[in-house]
Amino acid sequence: MNKTFTQKAVTPLVLSMVLALSACSSTPVTTSTLDQARSDYTAAQNSSVAQYAPNEFKAATEALNAANTAASNREDLTKIDQLASLAKTKIATAQEVARTKQAEANLASSAQEREKIRLQARTAEAEAARRNAEQAQRDAEAAKAQAEQATAATRDAQAQASALAAQLAELKAKQTERGMVVTLGDVLFNTDQAVLTSSGMATVQKLANILRDNPDRTVLVEGFTDSTGSTAHNLELSQRRAEAVRAALAQMGIERSRVDTRGYGEAYPVASNNSAGDRQLNRRVEIVLSEAGKPIQARR
Repeated sequence: MNKTFTQKAVTPLVLSMVLALSACSSTPVTTSTLDQARSDYTAAQNSSVAQYAPNEFKAATEALNAANTAASNREDLTKIDQLASLAKTKIATAQEVARTKQAEANLASSAQEREKIRLQARTAEAEAARRNAEQAQRDAEAAKAQAEQATAATRDAQAQASALAAQLAELKAKQTERGMVVTLGDVLFNTDQAVLTSSGMATVQKLANILRDNPDRTVLVEGFTDSTGSTAHNLELSQRRAEAVRAALAQMGIERSRVDTRGYGEAYPVASNNSAGDRQLNRRVEIVLSEAGKPIQARR
């Protein structure tokens, strides 16, 4: 006797015993197929089958209800198995449809997410481009303003240079390698004294105006004498005359720190000292005006 035959022979016997027991009991009849269908149905309920395959799930529910009703009515087990098998098929169909639709939904969701990310990226790019354009405009406006300021500064510097040149020309200043030099002759001081005459004060006032209009410049006031008299006296007199110019500039509002002095006495003559005219030329005060922002070179 083989296994298949034994199963076929035993199954009706089991069914008969079940029927006999069922007839004597109030418990509804069931079969393994119906139990499996119920288990499959519970699994489907716990998933998203009802959401993605509502029609198919409804048909499966109705098929299982029919099988359960047959079992409750203690109908023929073969009929119960047929109805349960049909329910299983519909449950499986519902599950398959649900899986397919869920996959499609996931795919659509992924596509939407990708589109959302793409749009966000494009929005970010557009925003960055807008900011860059605004920054470029600000940079261009700043460059324009800077160029205008530079032009204005150049124009002001040229005007200031022209005004300075006119003022220095009025003082008969001479260009040297140390800077512009203004010479106060002997006649601008009282004889053998370090007191400026009214004409000398007027000349110093013009120099004070130049320094006031050009705050980045300084002056070195150098005093000189002829060779008459002692060297010590001449040195002291030349220093006092240079100091007299600095004091006058201070009275006119020029900071003393912008004015330096040197007394050289009879050194550095510009004439021979052999005649009164030459000696008068040697009695002088030279005022060296610095270049803008630069120190005055020492006398060589």
